[in-house]
Amino acid sequence: MADLTYDAVGATRGTPPAGFRAIDRAALIGHGDDCFRAAVDQTMRWGLQRGSGMRVTAADRAVRDGDEVGLRIPLWPREVPCRVVYVVDEPDVAGFAYGTLRGHPESGEEAFLVERRPDGSVWTRIRAFSRPSGPLIWLGYPLARLLQEVYTRRYLRALRA
Repeated sequence: MADLTYDAVGATRGTPPAGFRAIDRAALIGHGDDCFRAAVDQTMRWGLQRGSGMRVTAADRAVRDGDEVGLRIPLWPREVPCRVVYVVDEPDVAGFAYGTLRGHPESGEEAFLVERRPDGSVWTRIRAFSRPSGPLIWLGYPLARLLQEVYTRRYLRALRA
């Protein structure tokens, strides 16, 4: 896709590309159909990002494939741009993934999923791969990794009942 800062579009569905740092984490958020539906609704309206402390500039509706969004991360000097690269809408898994656009400090993709397992438990799952987008970001890579870890933990807590 034009303007994305990486080639492996959709790779959060499977194997992350070589040369990127991968994340695959999940957290239990509750049980039952009502929990699943509520978590999907929140996720599809940028609830994980907002719940993590980010400000989101996006359409006031459920996420759609191809949507562009600006994320304002506290302490980062400017909004970071992303594009939704796929949406998942299956009976027991729903969510979306976005990829980084030029101007984002990292290059890669992040998926935000809600999963209902056979025992009725409902989980938030974050799958991502990334690396710094330029030489200056590489200099601050330890800080960038720390921030990514902090936000991944916040995402996983954002939907807990």
